[in-house]
Amino acid sequence: MVRIGIAGACGKMGRRIAVLAAADPEIKIISALEKEDSPEKGKDLGDVIGAGKMDVPVMTGTDEALRDTECLVDFTLPGSTLEHVAVCREKKVPMVIGTTGLGEEAEDVIGEASKEIPIVFSPNMAIGVNVLFNIVSEAARVLGRDFSIKVDETHHVHKKDSPSGTAKMIAKIIREASGVDAPVKAFREGEVIGNHGIVFDGEYENLEIRHDAKSRDVFAAGAIKAAKFVVGKKPGLYNMTDVLGLR
Repeated sequence: MVRIGIAGACGKMGRRIAVLAAADPEIKIISALEKEDSPEKGKDLGDVIGAGKMDVPVMTGTDEALRDTECLVDFTLPGSTLEHVAVCREKKVPMVIGTTGLGEEAEDVIGEASKEIPIVFSPNMAIGVNVLFNIVSEAARVLGRDFSIKVDETHHVHKKDSPSGTAKMIAKIIREASGVDAPVKAFREGEVIGNHGIVFDGEYENLEIRHDAKSRDVFAAGAIKAAKFVVGKKPGLYNMTDVLGLR
């Protein structure tokens, strides 16, 4: 059984991770971490997510939250994530990071920390999206010279970063596979969880590859899979390709 802590446990993603983790016989939630001014502070996580008493209080102290924790799952904000990375590095606690909007400097900090602890870091934990990455790489390698390539992404209006980390990753994969810089169009509509599309437009045919997330549970499920993977691994920076064995 893997003992995990959840950072941002009372946020939209944190709650879904907690719900799926609570139902997984291979996972035990040890701690729930929230910001200092959270209205859920001091409450039992089970009451917060509607799962009944779990004896896991929502706390704000990172040191305390990491006690007996084998992996911290973090889907918070860039500043909070970096704070958690520093403490996990010190305490030698593996991490799963799904936070988006991290810049190059923040990614460098995560990379440095991964020299001392194992970290799974991915802009998108959805299993289908990571299969899509492989498909896009192969399509770009074969079609890149003769087809124009465009990327589009749509998310909810509350999303802070634009384009999404996933769209940037897709563009990077296309560039590495074909040498083509694909333009990315970002849309913000309603409560869309996350839709991504890639269109290869040729003179005689079009190829379109899409992934649409139906609920946040797709990311939560991937994060839990990543937590099971990272515990016991050697220090290093891993992604969902490693978790899913797609290399």
